[in-house]
Amino acid sequence: MGVDFAFLDSGTGGIPYMLSLKEKVPNASCVYLGDTAHFPYGQKTQKEVVAAASQAVELIQEKWKPKTLVVACNTISVTALDDLRARFPSLPIVGTVPAIKLAAKVTANKRVGLLATNATVRHPYSQKLIEDFASDCAVFKRGDPDLIDFIEKKLFTASRAERLAAVRPAVDYFAANDCDTIILGCTHFTHIADDIQAAAGDKVRVIDSREGVANQALRVFPGNQNSLQDQNAPADKSFFFTAATREQEAEYRAMCERFAIPFGGLV
Repeated sequence: MGVDFAFLDSGTGGIPYMLSLKEKVPNASCVYLGDTAHFPYGQKTQKEVVAAASQAVELIQEKWKPKTLVVACNTISVTALDDLRARFPSLPIVGTVPAIKLAAKVTANKRVGLLATNATVRHPYSQKLIEDFASDCAVFKRGDPDLIDFIEKKLFTASRAERLAAVRPAVDYFAANDCDTIILGCTHFTHIADDIQAAAGDKVRVIDSREGVANQALRVFPGNQNSLQDQNAPADKSFFFTAATREQEAEYRAMCERFAIPFGGLV
């Protein structure tokens, strides 16, 4: 029977996406895999992303047999989603892409910032989204692997001052380009959305794709959530990872405690 929804990211970035879906359907069973052995996806080639993501999906299917998979990672989604759907045709797979369409609707001055991985900001898929939905906007792209690394390895034990210092270079870049809207185009950034908003100020709108991804996952879900509970499934919302140093494991435990989700450990 398996779980209702499995979430996949290169690390902890997709946790807010899982929690967003749970707010909509509290009875749905979920599990989360951070493919930390292959972190960061945003610095890999397309071939490497496809290979790593495929391996992770195989592990998810073997362990938890989900009814629906949410790829809570912009880089995997823009790079490998078609390959994953072709390789796993019986598994409904929902991707996560930058909220460019939403940004084009809410921006007042038509100057939008896209904060993401290097792979996402450079990928033709992102440019196609801009051409299709934001052709009347100036879109300023910033790949920020250092900020992603900070979030994955230090965020959950960092002070507020450290968090604000970490987001400052990105916020200053978009401020210098007069952006009134910032798209969080990597799921990791949803962890620090409040910090980015605080640093950017009230005149800037910070957006992501959590709402759209949760709604799409519910649309493609094949059946009723938790119609039959699998007694062998892990505790709901459990967080698992594929590799970690001792320091990283401590960071993941702190994250699980903060979000009140079970620490599943290494798989």
